[in-house]
Amino acid sequence: MLLSFIFTALSFLSSVINKDKAKGIGTSLIIWFFLSIIFDALVLAVYFFFNDYPLEKVTIVMAALNPVDLARIMILLRLDISAQMGYTEATLQNFFGSGFGTLFSIGFLFLWAIVPVFLSLRIFNRKNF
Repeated sequence: MLLSFIFTALSFLSSVINKDKAKGIGTSLIIWFFLSIIFDALVLAVYFFFNDYPLEKVTIVMAALNPVDLARIMILLRLDISAQMGYTEATLQNFFGSGFGTLFSIGFLFLWAIVPVFLSLRIFNRKNF
């Protein structure tokens, strides 16, 4: 449910920033495409190029930067199939499986939903029609 609010807030922001309807819809689709597909490819590239370094903390930060990944991690941990995910999921389970990690996840998801709405309202109220 939070993902619906997040993407609605991001779409609201893109519609306020762009005057043209087609550009607003295009921007919304690009945001969705980036967060759903391209971001995961960038994360895999980081894992591939920096596999000799410890990436546990970087993994948590990168997960917080993408609401889709954050929601996916929370769902996988609640379904108790995280054992099939390997080393990365073990790292994520140690952090996100704790009470603090759950609050961290929910807090970041709420931030992803609230910040674009406030930015949109601020931009919208400053516009001259």
